[in-house]
Amino acid sequence: MNTQNQILQVDGLTKTYGKGGNRTEALKGITFTVLEGEFLGIMGASGSGKTTLLNCIATMLRPTSGKIVLQGRDISGFRGSALADYRGKEIGYLFQDFELLDNLTARENITLPLALHGVTAEKAEADMEALAAMLDIAGTLDKFPSQLSGGQKQRVAAARALIGNPSIVLADEPTGALDSKNSKILMDKLSAINRGQGKTIMMVTHDAGAASYCSRILFIQDGGIFHELRRNMQTETTAMFYERIVAVMAQLGGGSANVL
Repeated sequence: MNTQNQILQVDGLTKTYGKGGNRTEALKGITFTVLEGEFLGIMGASGSGKTTLLNCIATMLRPTSGKIVLQGRDISGFRGSALADYRGKEIGYLFQDFELLDNLTARENITLPLALHGVTAEKAEADMEALAAMLDIAGTLDKFPSQLSGGQKQRVAAARALIGNPSIVLADEPTGALDSKNSKILMDKLSAINRGQGKTIMMVTHDAGAASYCSRILFIQDGGIFHELRRNMQTETTAMFYERIVAVMAQLGGGSANVL
């Protein structure tokens, strides 16, 4: 990980829904940075604001105030083609429930973002095959989503999020629809890509097992940052980090079962 370069800066971010007596503050002035090559986890109880935070960075939601700066550019001012380029080229989004198009093969689902942005078929195919090998889905490329297991679908979705070589991958509960075996397979693959290629990943999760693969975790409570954990990547195993995560989760909401 390059510890010198800040790839993402979130400064004083707020998000308010409703007005008057129905006013809800989902985010209350959150500030943090993400370093290039970091694997950052975001955890917190249901309603804490963690998915709102992720969706503001993805420009699915517009924050009420504050700044989001990616690669030195304030995204709040993006409109039209600049916003489309940001969504299509700077970020990759990995959804909990895959969001694959049923009438397209795995191959077509993965390369669709490149086709939308004018990348040649030859380059798209080469990039897709490299990712398919890394994610162990080469044998599924000509199948439709209905012919794939949940684990295979999520690895296809991961390939689609990575295919454009985005500056940062945003993952929203990527193991939420998977069993424990497929969750581990996915996290092993994402961790290998993060550490081997230096790909920056920011992941919202309720799963302490998935979070234990991260290099740092921010715990969100009531729209603000409650606590931060950093993993010593040289000496701390995922099992050791898992124990520290569970201890903080218990403080957040009375036990790990409450951290959603």
